[in-house]
Amino acid sequence: MSEAERVVERTEAPATPEEDRGGLARGRRVVLAVVGGAALMAVGGLLATTLVKSPAQVAAETGPPVQGVLTADVERRVLAQTVVMRGTVVADQSVAVSPQGVRSGEGASTALVTKLPLKAGDPVTAGRLIAEVSGRPVFTLHGAQPMYRDLKPGSTGDDVAQLQQALRELGHGTGGDARGVFGAGTKAALTAHYRAIGYEPLPAVADGGAALKAAREAVRSATWAVEDASSPTGAAGPPEGTGPGGKGGATPGPGASGSPAPGAGAATGAGAALGPGAGRELVRARQALGEARAALAAAEAADGPMLPTAEAVFLSSLPARVSSVGARPGSPVSGPVLTLSGGELVVEAYLKDDKRQLLRAGMTVVISSEVSGTDARGTVAAVATEPSAAQPAGPQPQQDPGQNPKGGGTGGSGGADLGYRMVVRADRPLPAGFAGQDVRLTVESAATDGEALVVPVTAVSAGADGRTVVTAVSAEGTQRRIEVRTGTSGDGFVAVTPTQAGALGAGTKVVIGVAPRETRGKSK
Repeated sequence: MSEAERVVERTEAPATPEEDRGGLARGRRVVLAVVGGAALMAVGGLLATTLVKSPAQVAAETGPPVQGVLTADVERRVLAQTVVMRGTVVADQSVAVSPQGVRSGEGASTALVTKLPLKAGDPVTAGRLIAEVSGRPVFTLHGAQPMYRDLKPGSTGDDVAQLQQALRELGHGTGGDARGVFGAGTKAALTAHYRAIGYEPLPAVADGGAALKAAREAVRSATWAVEDASSPTGAAGPPEGTGPGGKGGATPGPGASGSPAPGAGAATGAGAALGPGAGRELVRARQALGEARAALAAAEAADGPMLPTAEAVFLSSLPARVSSVGARPGSPVSGPVLTLSGGELVVEAYLKDDKRQLLRAGMTVVISSEVSGTDARGTVAAVATEPSAAQPAGPQPQQDPGQNPKGGGTGGSGGADLGYRMVVRADRPLPAGFAGQDVRLTVESAATDGEALVVPVTAVSAGADGRTVVTAVSAEGTQRRIEVRTGTSGDGFVAVTPTQAGALGAGTKVVIGVAPRETRGKSK
């Protein structure tokens, strides 16, 4: 059998049972594959419809939400405009004691602190020794006017009157001295005070009494000259006002007596029976005697104790206290030795120009201490018209040789600009524990006259016609515009008065702005 016949024979042979079963299995697998693919395509189509969005749908979902309105209630209350700042509680009077001009009388060239009997916090009373510089005392006296010159015998003025009053308060009377005249009574009182604190006063004329001694010698010599000229024989008595009972303490010259010498007769005193030359000599001698007596009176008036500028510190409020001590014994005086403070406690603050324009004396202030958790009410006592400057760091140029009252200098002092100084006084004295505290000040710069209708400033708007209105919202949501007049504003609120009486009342809701709300289909 040929090869071709065998092939035909194999091809035409009937299939066996095993081959029939294999074909059916393959068919089922194909059908299952087709069905599974169709199912997957259906699921994919459903997913695609939920994830894929059209441009119109995307624009609708990302657009701005529909807006609603924000409302606030109209209030009836007193509205105050407030300015809040910080301040420091200080004493009403603060004096830096810098005794640069102390003169020891011993030729010392540099002023040195030789004694400091007080420490910070100690009380200070009138007449109290507060320091010793180069052996000289520095003490306090009661008075409002600071020392600006040395006070000496013969000085006059209000500062002398203040010294006299201060000495009398310490129990040292000034005798018959007129007010404001440094006379013999004031000399005695000042000397008594110096000795009471353990020192001797410095002499007003630092010549060891030479000028006074010379004036007395001149009076005595002039007295003798008058005696000699009165009588050629030397037997005449002393001229009028001389001798044991006369001024100057001059004694009669040799041979002189209280009565005329024998034979002198009426020739004494008036120059009678004397020649023309002797008469002129007597007149000139008497003139010289008068001048000598005047010079002696001036020397006696100028002689006595003096009060140097650097040795007295006048304080208007006593007792005071030592705020700080800036030196120690043995150190040179190069600045304030100590600082004294007295009087009631006040609050000191420094304002920038914008706040200064809002504040003035007489405004009400609330003083709040975070340390003690208490508040006190007060009043603006003063607002400076010129800015104050901080003292520059480093050694300071000398100012007043005796005392430097604290008061805030002007901008020309070379320090940083602190601002405009404002002083607040409490209605009742502040507790001593407030001293030195940093406190909060709330100043009422404006207030309504009693209760008024108050709305947030955002509720007020001006229309194109120039009218000022607020928009009221009813419970149903309807809106209506109400014309108002505005008044005091402060802290984000403004007082309003409706032009039509009764159109607006407390509790009415007014529009203050807009707020977004959820789009349709979402919960509100």
